[in-house]
Amino acid sequence: MAKTGMIERNKRRESLVKRYEAKRNELKAKIADEKLPADERFAAVQKLAKLPRNSSKTRIHNRCELSGRPRGFYRKLKMSRIALRDLASNGQIPGMTKSSW
Repeated sequence: MAKTGMIERNKRRESLVKRYEAKRNELKAKIADEKLPADERFAAVQKLAKLPRNSSKTRIHNRCELSGRPRGFYRKLKMSRIALRDLASNGQIPGMTKSSW
């Protein structure tokens, strides 16, 4: 089990990303627009830099929903390899069995 502080920190980051997503996209569009004057684009860069760092989507780390483990994460299932193996071994995932030979 991961530290609860790390899990909570990641949840706060996710909420910040949702809150600032529209504003970030708007500023990034202004920055990428070559038709705008350079001073307006530079002002947009400065506004973007003043937003909280944790409001950037790249700051979110994928974590297992069951254990909070940050590594060995399957995006499709939103869980780590260890949690997946435990559930499969207990027969809680239909159609999945532990391989043996």
